[in-house]
Amino acid sequence: MTEGAGEKAARVVVVDDQTVVREGIVMLLGLLPGIDVVGAAGDGDEAVKLVAELAPDVVLMDLRMPRCDGVEATRRIRAEYPGTQVVVLTTYADDESLFPALRAGARGYLTKDAGGDEIVRAVQSVLSGDAGLSPSIQRRLLERLSEPEPASAAPAGAPDGLTVRETEVLVLIAEGLGNQEIARRLHVSTATVKTHINNLFAKTGLKDRAQAVRYAYGKGLVRPPRG
Repeated sequence: MTEGAGEKAARVVVVDDQTVVREGIVMLLGLLPGIDVVGAAGDGDEAVKLVAELAPDVVLMDLRMPRCDGVEATRRIRAEYPGTQVVVLTTYADDESLFPALRAGARGYLTKDAGGDEIVRAVQSVLSGDAGLSPSIQRRLLERLSEPEPASAAPAGAPDGLTVRETEVLVLIAEGLGNQEIARRLHVSTATVKTHINNLFAKTGLKDRAQAVRYAYGKGLVRPPRG
């Protein structure tokens, strides 16, 4: 490994649930300058434990994993070990994967077709305080920022202490959307949608979606279509 005078290699943990992929990434990183792989994990729970034990500079994090996925692991690592940065390395570049990961605290996002040089640049970027994003992800973020904001269906004073997002979810339920459709509309994960639904049901005392629809109409959050 060739490092400049006085430069320390970035201590990296690799997280991926597929053994062949994980070992391949570790092997690739071992050939790159400025990278020192100090550990590898097969799921998010293992990743958090390794971060606690090894205090790496950067975690290269897969997203779709059993037990504890990459988004939840990223959230826990950034909350409990803020000295460790997270760069997502995943097959997926869709909005439902990208935006929850960034909201959870990931500072970088690469797809698995990234080359070694791109991985090194992303690691160096996040350690210097910048974002480590692949060009395709940068384009998607710019496209998203240029999209007009959807008009909020939630009134200024939401009933029963509902948050604006909970009220948005309630309105979309009343419009007949399923959880996956709501997730796509709001650019969040289906797990996040389920959390909002559980919260709004708890606050309003609702038991099911049929009651939620009646509640939304009764509170004037949506209006029946004109005949």
